[in-house]
Amino acid sequence: MQNLNSINNTDNVRSVALGCDHGAVEQKEIIKKYLSHQGYRVVDVGCRAGEKVDYPDLAVAVCRKVTSGDCDRGIMLDGAGIGSSMVCNKVKGIRAALCYDMRTIVNSREHNNANVLTLGGPFHSGNELCEMTKLWLKTRFPGGRHMVRINKMMAVERGGFT
Repeated sequence: MQNLNSINNTDNVRSVALGCDHGAVEQKEIIKKYLSHQGYRVVDVGCRAGEKVDYPDLAVAVCRKVTSGDCDRGIMLDGAGIGSSMVCNKVKGIRAALCYDMRTIVNSREHNNANVLTLGGPFHSGNELCEMTKLWLKTRFPGGRHMVRINKMMAVERGGFT
């Protein structure tokens, strides 16, 4: 079980794993450029323009960067964000949130301590994607009453929740 101190340390984000399928390459590049200009270390796991890929492969690559500690958080984009969210949440240690507006962005961090954000890239303008990403990376997890729920969530992953 993680304690509150170790979780709050994840609020100091310096590096972000970034991936997409072929339906969101343009949006991934917008976020990559934005994050780089903001001083984040960005680890681009793919895909590249012109590639046809299966989103589960890229979603797992993003998650592995986060679970290994190579990156503090991850962002995965696909056509709607739904499939990537489903895949990411099957990776042990990942709490992925599919967000679609600023309220869900804040909720994913403040209530669920999400460590991976999934987005439907084509559903948002470049400016919206940058603002959503900025807010998600800056929103802190306060712990407190939400910590009990995070611990229950992680117990489900371990098979210990009944």
